[in-house]
Amino acid sequence: MILKRNVLAMALASAGLCFTFGIQAAPAGTDNGTPAAAPPAAAPAQDAASTDQDGRKKSSEEQLAKSLAGITVTGYSNSVQKSIDYQRYADTIQNVITSADIGGLPDQSIADALTRLPGVSAERIAGQASQVNIRGLSGNFIQTTLNGREQPSTSGSNYIQFDQYPSELINMATVYKSTQASLITGGVGGTIGMQTANPLEAPKEQNFNVDARGSYNDRANDVAGASSKGYRLSAAYQGKFLDNTLGVGLGVAQMYQPHVSEQFVGEASDGNKYTLSDGRQAYLTQGLQLQQNGGSERRTGEIATIVWKPTDELTLSGDAFYSKFKNASFGYGFRTQNIYQSGATVTNGVLGPHGTLTGGTVTGTGGNQQFSNETTADNYTTRTSVFTSGLNLKWNHGNWHVNSDVSLSRASSHEINVDTTADPYVGLGTANPTLAAQSVTYQLRGRQLGDVAYGNPGQYTDLGTLGLSRYGVYPYIYHDKMKAFRSDVKYDLPNSSFLSAIEFGFYANNHNYNADREVYVYGSEWGTDKSKGGPLSIPAGAAKLTCWKGDFSRYPCFMQLNGPAILAAHGITANPVKNITDQSWSMIQSGQVNEQTRDLYFMADIATQLFDHDLTGNIGVRYSHQKQDSYGLQQVGNGAGVPITDGNGNTSLDYAPLTVGKKYSDWLPSLNLIYHVTDNDQARFSAGKVLARPPINQMMAGSGSWVDNGHYNVWGGTSPLLDPLRATQYDATFEHYFDDSTGVISGGVFFKKIKSFIQAVTYNNYDFASAGITVPIDPTTQKPYLNGQYQTAYNAKGGLVRGVEASFSKTGFLPGMWKGLGVQANVAYTDSSVSNPTTLGGPTSYIGLPGLSKRVASLAVFYDNGPFSARLSGNYRSKFASDTQMSVTNQMVTFASETVYDLQASYDVNKQWRIVYQMLNLSDQPTKTYFGSDPSQTGTIQYFGRTSYLGVEFKL
Repeated sequence: MILKRNVLAMALASAGLCFTFGIQAAPAGTDNGTPAAAPPAAAPAQDAASTDQDGRKKSSEEQLAKSLAGITVTGYSNSVQKSIDYQRYADTIQNVITSADIGGLPDQSIADALTRLPGVSAERIAGQASQVNIRGLSGNFIQTTLNGREQPSTSGSNYIQFDQYPSELINMATVYKSTQASLITGGVGGTIGMQTANPLEAPKEQNFNVDARGSYNDRANDVAGASSKGYRLSAAYQGKFLDNTLGVGLGVAQMYQPHVSEQFVGEASDGNKYTLSDGRQAYLTQGLQLQQNGGSERRTGEIATIVWKPTDELTLSGDAFYSKFKNASFGYGFRTQNIYQSGATVTNGVLGPHGTLTGGTVTGTGGNQQFSNETTADNYTTRTSVFTSGLNLKWNHGNWHVNSDVSLSRASSHEINVDTTADPYVGLGTANPTLAAQSVTYQLRGRQLGDVAYGNPGQYTDLGTLGLSRYGVYPYIYHDKMKAFRSDVKYDLPNSSFLSAIEFGFYANNHNYNADREVYVYGSEWGTDKSKGGPLSIPAGAAKLTCWKGDFSRYPCFMQLNGPAILAAHGITANPVKNITDQSWSMIQSGQVNEQTRDLYFMADIATQLFDHDLTGNIGVRYSHQKQDSYGLQQVGNGAGVPITDGNGNTSLDYAPLTVGKKYSDWLPSLNLIYHVTDNDQARFSAGKVLARPPINQMMAGSGSWVDNGHYNVWGGTSPLLDPLRATQYDATFEHYFDDSTGVISGGVFFKKIKSFIQAVTYNNYDFASAGITVPIDPTTQKPYLNGQYQTAYNAKGGLVRGVEASFSKTGFLPGMWKGLGVQANVAYTDSSVSNPTTLGGPTSYIGLPGLSKRVASLAVFYDNGPFSARLSGNYRSKFASDTQMSVTNQMVTFASETVYDLQASYDVNKQWRIVYQMLNLSDQPTKTYFGSDPSQTGTIQYFGRTSYLGVEFKL
């Protein structure tokens, strides 16, 4: 039995060992300490298999509804009790946050709220929690639904960017950590089910809420292009009509805030050793960066719901959710480039513990040496949107229950991705300008800000010598669309001594993904290729002298450049398009992936007795059939392709359309047992097989090629022939509930075995024909070229994931005015046998499974007393690996441990008005990364500032 039939998709699927221990409790009285009326003696907490006066077995849904209706407390205590009830009466192992958690706490998005649950953490992107990790597995292993419908992604991969979803519009979110047959496939790490409100369940016939908050970021004034002020506005209406048979819900939420980031960046090594001027061998890095990343973020979310219940048996509903997010982000500063492979001289070199250069003086002689301290003006502005809608029918007639749903969802993302560089030149404005001689002396300080000093810093602020070398536009454009249908039929078995119901269903989803790359480039880095345009002089109106402040004030000033204005002054307009001549990657990395899912399942709900105690749960199996294929362009060369015309009107015969794919089917058994030891104690056991589709961006078919000594070689790094990520999982928990669901203490273990992970690989002498890849004819032999290298993705060997979780929650444990004091805490320890090699830090080292922090913890102290409420919370996660750091392509780096603190306080002026104050990131916690396993090899250090909110809420 599923508590929320329309909520979810699937739970964990892997193998590891985890222990869960927790206490949650809420006072039996109200939030201000006033005792509530004593519950009737005849209404104790019931087991999930208990019976009513007619002897009919009560379903979990019925007992949940009864328990929720009996909750009388408000505020944080209300949300604690609701969460306990949802957990208690669920057939799966899950954790829940309710609207009181989401809307009433200091959360920028749903991701922030989810991190308060055991084993859940989030990666901060631009200072905000965005990608969620569950039990050490990254977002690509996690399924996400809204009102039971799979969500398309704006990330360009499978993982969901949760900052796309305003917390004000979400009523409840559930993290499913175990599986059952009725859950749709898609999550190996777990499933996150978000749910919006049902207007027929609103407390009054007419409900109207408004929330308005102004914001201030204390670091924004230090960052070019950022304003310190912002706001959050939201309004929601719920109405019931026609004798409470028709419900209408409308909501809108808008956020405007500065995009703020001050960055110190150490760049990666290429994994090769070079000889220093003193004869020592060392791994050199690409360079380093100093950047102010400023701009603005504007998100608007809208939701509409209509529910019609003409009879007690029939409910028809339709809902639509839309969210658009514009993140205008501009990076200004310096980028020291090409320390290796430029011929620059390194003196006084300082080496890290593994022989990688961490400091010294780098000197370039200019001219064609291609070493420079570039002035940068980048544009990372991204526009994303998500739309999801559906129609739902629920019919309950006697023992029969039918739930059918049809939906359409789509997402889009467009990142402009502009890379602008300017360099000092000798003879700027003449026919033959040359790169000026330059030097930098630097020292990395690991996870602290490093030291940087430039020789002759005045040449970087002198517009007489500083010229624009390159203006490149490399957009990332994604479109993700899903059409889905599902139907579940359930039949109650009230007279059975072993089963309470049987259930079967069907699910179909057609998923279409498009990736488009475009390109426009003026000039060349360091001005070395005059055929693409020489260095451009910079008008005074297109540059502004900008200096660092605060912690970064020791770094040299730079010119804040306006790239489009510089081009316009020279009569140039950037027009990014697909380019098949000298930027053919823009065609190769564009393409389409199609997925078809057709699932059937059967499940039986268990309700029986074992050793004079109730035993409930379910057993079932799901049959999942998947079809995947990808369309792209293959570079065949020698004019052996078909005419392909690019955005510039140029036509090539060196490329041929390619469609490659595969089919697979899986039987996915599952078992969930709940043994009711007493009225308040229950033990759970869960086992099942699960799968997740491969990351969709890694299934692209497009590929480039080259010929070497009569061998045909293919590059691309992706493959439509990937297998899904399959896993087997086992869970066991023990839970003790306090009377009237005022608390719970639980403990458990899980074991997950993941069969494979997706990794890059290079095959030699690959049989291209067997994979459906055409090998062109060698004109010298009139036969196909010999098989050569194939750079692709494959299913690498998997491994185990295991860990320990513990949680504690308690309210109302002190008398009098302190009765409203509460504490919530959880800690998790996760381990894995999986490691990944990397040479980005120099020599080969091994880092962990992406998304896995061995230690994750959260602590919150809150206080409710009459009209006053306050909460102080902190989230900690230890180091973890992730590929969310960008440097041309995504880089797998190690994120250092971090702790983020948030504060909220509110005061109810009366029943309609409330004053709210929040401060996010109290300690201005930065994100810090490093390469490989060497913390001295600085990756990126980013500071985002503290954000304060002050506002009012109005309820009618």
